[in-house]
Order: sequence, then structure tokens, then C-alpha cells
Amino acid sequence: MSFPYALPELDLSVPLDRHRATVRPEWIDANGHMNVGYYVIAFDHATDTLCDQLGIGWNYVEHRLGMVFVLEAHVTYDREVQAEDPLRITTQILDHDQKRLHFFHAMYHGAEGWLAATNELIMAHIDYDSRRSAPWHPETMRRLEAMTAAHKVLPRPDKAGRIIGIGRKSRG
Repeated sequence: MSFPYALPELDLSVPLDRHRATVRPEWIDANGHMNVGYYVIAFDHATDTLCDQLGIGWNYVEHRLGMVFVLEAHVTYDREVQAEDPLRITTQILDHDQKRLHFFHAMYHGAEGWLAATNELIMAHIDYDSRRSAPWHPETMRRLEAMTAAHKVLPRPDKAGRIIGIGRKSRG
């Protein structure tokens, strides 16, 4: 199977640094900053940017070639952003196999550069008709392997693989 549409030239930037956005006024809550749910939406748009690079964006679904589902996600909220703040979201591939992809987004204030939030995800490739997990398309696998190899030079993000819980100091 080949793609019935043109794929973008593969960006092997380390990390992938293509996604830009602006905090929309309707994303602001009563506390005067971006509501927690909208961080996830902003990260989801960055995931779309990654999927386009891999050839599995909305064109992939529209042509009934397959789709992707997120299996697990973890968000950290490090610093608040406000209406109209520019955002820059980077993406690092951490791992992949024949059907899954593990990646990490970091959201930065687009002008001042500080870390606002992170998002770690595991996504699976899904067969369009059966809605069951299925191996990546060969071209997608080629792109994944190239991006993974390029991203191997990056250190693993400190916030990747975190376990959620209330830390307790031992009494000793």
C-alpha cells in the first residue's frame, strides 16, 4: 500500500520543533490562566503535527488507511500561561515498536522560553476497518525509525516515566 497523498519531507530536528500556537481567550478559566483541559488540547494539536510528519494525520484517516488512538497520557503543569501567550511545543520520540509509539511533548512560552507543561503519551496504530491494533505502514515505520535514531542523542526528559502519587518523607 502506498499513500494516496503527498507526505511532507521528514523533519529530523532534535527534538521536533514545528508546533506553534497561541493561548486562546476562551481557554482561560476563572483563575485567569489556561484551564487544565486546554493544555491537553494544545498538546493534541502538537500530536497532529507529529502525525503529519509520520504520514498518519487526518489524511490517513480520511483515506481509511488507519488511525491512531492514545492509550495513555500524563500531563505536568509547571507554570501558568495566560490569554494570548505564544506557545512552542517540542516533541521527542522515546520509543516505538511495530504498533505503538511513546513520545514526549514539552510546552514552552513562545517568547520567554520557560517550560509551561509536559505531556507524555503512548499511542497505537489502529486498523481502520477492524478498529484493532495493527502494524505501522512501512513508510510510517521508516519515518519512525529515522526520527527515533535522530532523537536518541537527546537525554531522556526528567519528567518522562513519572509515577503519580504523593511523596512521603520517611521518618527515620
